[in-house]
Amino acid sequence: MTATRNAASPEATLRPDAVGFLDTLVIGLAATSPAYSLAAVLGPVVALVGVHAPGVLLASFVPMLLIAGAFAALNRADPDCGTTFSWVTRAMGPWAGWIGGWAITMTGVLVLGSLSEVGVRFTLMAVGLDGWTESTPAVMGLTVALIVLMAWICVRGTEVSARLQNGLILAQTVALAVFAVVAITRGISGDTPFGGLTPAWDWLDPFGSGGAALNAGLLLGVFAYWGWESAVNLTEETTNSRTAPGWAAVLSTVVLLLTYLGVATAVVSFAGTGWLAGNADEEEAVFALLSERTLGGWDWVVLLAVATSAIASTQTTIIPASRTALSMARRAALPRRFASISATHRTPDVSTWWVAAVGIAWYVGVGLISENALYDSITGLSLLIALYYALTGLACALYFRRRLLRSVRNFLLLGVGPLAGAAMLGWLLVLSVRDLADVENSYTGQAWLGVGPPLVIGVGVLAAGVVLMLWWRRRDSAFWRDSAFWRERPGAG
Repeated sequence: MTATRNAASPEATLRPDAVGFLDTLVIGLAATSPAYSLAAVLGPVVALVGVHAPGVLLASFVPMLLIAGAFAALNRADPDCGTTFSWVTRAMGPWAGWIGGWAITMTGVLVLGSLSEVGVRFTLMAVGLDGWTESTPAVMGLTVALIVLMAWICVRGTEVSARLQNGLILAQTVALAVFAVVAITRGISGDTPFGGLTPAWDWLDPFGSGGAALNAGLLLGVFAYWGWESAVNLTEETTNSRTAPGWAAVLSTVVLLLTYLGVATAVVSFAGTGWLAGNADEEEAVFALLSERTLGGWDWVVLLAVATSAIASTQTTIIPASRTALSMARRAALPRRFASISATHRTPDVSTWWVAAVGIAWYVGVGLISENALYDSITGLSLLIALYYALTGLACALYFRRRLLRSVRNFLLLGVGPLAGAAMLGWLLVLSVRDLADVENSYTGQAWLGVGPPLVIGVGVLAAGVVLMLWWRRRDSAFWRDSAFWRERPGAG
């Protein structure tokens, strides 16, 4: 019957034990879209720091690992699919929690169309239909269809989603491995059209190119790691829900580090810094340009890696957004209709379809205005990403504040680590505001309200969240009055 009755009925819960540790690990990895992320950031990072690109990716890993540790600790105490929303609310109050939930939801919504489009374009190129990529109606239509398909799979069941992700991550990993091995072998031997470079240990030094370049590179590096927390959003559906999702999140960041270091070293060795820097504005197309030069007639292998990466991430990006909306609705922080759970599939059906619908509307609306404006909207996501990661790190230290002095382990893992991660991301947030304000760093190249469009979009999304929060607070203040929820700190004492 109605969504409210579904949400209130005893059986209307997410399906427990639907997935295991390896499934959540795969989903955490897939959500970051490793091949696509590398393709998108490697050229710009090399343009900033040269051969020290692997070092910047190593440095970017540090705050991610610290925040992943905070996610794992908080999940043990409160295994809620709303993750940041629930934890920040309990540690810092309903206002901060609502904004944290809004940020994690909107990052998924705004990036959904772009990920899907990359998946469509690279799939078309992999199967030899390059001409179709020049048709805006064809690309846009297939992109919308892919989003709808991925949302339908998410609604059909978490087990179905996991099985699909297992296949996609396998295809992506094999393709990346083949590409990396061939590239680094040819780079070391000098058998490349670019001359080739021999890898050296000092490539792992992130400070080799200077502080200013490092800061800019770190902003790109953090975006490359973003998404692993999708594993924790499945906590209510995972076997050993208090420990498995958190460990999957931590391990996924480590696996990503090894993947990024290996592929980045191989690409720099094969292509050198000059060609990569000169083609930095091509972003994800860099891999498409490199694939034929590296693998010859087997270039479809790299195209397949990026395609499967983007398609997998299209699906897994829906997971944190839909489950955060579900968690917020259960606590009356959003309309209760978003708390609807399919009685048949035990998945958040209403919130999933809303995420897909808003993502499609944003993609089509902004894309029809300007493709560059769509890219600027993705750039503006760095503000939201840094914000909710930093809030989670801060919330961890506050949540467990009474336990910090009980042992050195607690002090370091529950206090110092999360606070250090939050401080790093806070600093990157400040740098991001500065850089995004510069019109030269935008795709449109035009000022909006006197600053760069990415900053306007990022701040605008946050401002829209504040307006919506105030409106909902006035319409239904139950969440703000429910002190039994947001003052209760299970496991914090």
